[in-house]
Amino acid sequence: MVCVYGRLYGQWMQGTEHPWKFQILDQEAIMYQGHVRKAVFPMAGLGTRFLPATKASPKEMLPIVDKPLVQYAVEEAVAAGAEMLIFVTGRNKRAIEDHFDRAPELEQALERKGRLTQLKAIRDIVPASVASVHVRQPEALGLGHAVACAAPVLDDDEPFFVILADDLIDPDGNGYCLQQMVQAYETHPGSILAVQRVEPSMTASYGIIDSTADGGRLHRIRGLVEKPQPARAPSNLAIVGRYILTPRVLRALSHTGSGKGGEIQLTDAIASVIGQESVSGYEFLGTRYDCGDKLGYLKATVSFGLKHPELSGPFSEWLGIQAPAFKEPIKSALR
Repeated sequence: MVCVYGRLYGQWMQGTEHPWKFQILDQEAIMYQGHVRKAVFPMAGLGTRFLPATKASPKEMLPIVDKPLVQYAVEEAVAAGAEMLIFVTGRNKRAIEDHFDRAPELEQALERKGRLTQLKAIRDIVPASVASVHVRQPEALGLGHAVACAAPVLDDDEPFFVILADDLIDPDGNGYCLQQMVQAYETHPGSILAVQRVEPSMTASYGIIDSTADGGRLHRIRGLVEKPQPARAPSNLAIVGRYILTPRVLRALSHTGSGKGGEIQLTDAIASVIGQESVSGYEFLGTRYDCGDKLGYLKATVSFGLKHPELSGPFSEWLGIQAPAFKEPIKSALR
């Protein structure tokens, strides 16, 4: 397992240690048609909405039934073709690194007791062919800053995924959100952002796109607005935590200053390349749960519990016994 520390971010931004990062290629649109091999997981946030549970434990390690949020995100990235997982973490996030590492003592204990199903589950968290890299973000200065911290292990000529683990997306049998986005990318190379329609009253909680329909679920983006009030929102298409980004966006981050909230906003860097390359929004199929929010987390837990192969029957029965009058409203809320 490789560890790269966040101090490289400052060196890269100044161009003193890695000047090759600033080489601009003339035929980028052609070069970006390659396979998306690397996935960035920004995870240095403080998780304040879940205090005190997240005081010493990462919010990304909160379990949905029997797997932490970050594992669902990793499974989606691997299914979409990721061969390298880049975790951008901060203080008190060591549990994430440990989760994806081997645990010889635990494996030996499970093997001795004949618990082979559990043994397989912890050995197969990440395929052996997939590499993990851990990058330290020295302080939480925004999503754009977190992505820029991964620059030393990203490539100048390849697109990459960005995945926010607290946006849990149930594909509902349609294929993972990132898999859908990869299919769109194959015919529309460039940066692609996952979007979903939200209630107009909720636009102040999201980045919102200004776009024209490009056919089907793809929207050609003309502009981005970070958390606009409903009266100023150009649409109700909100950006959620799945991205395919090009190296041009990564370079744009090197000169993106503080934006809304005093943070380095990823949307500002993406907005700066509109007109230089294709930037699209993809309206994915599936159900998104905002697990950075307590209510969204509870909805996800109930929904995934009702689909769990071991628990779906008894859990559904228990819900019916405990609250028969609320059974249908609960199912409706999860749709």
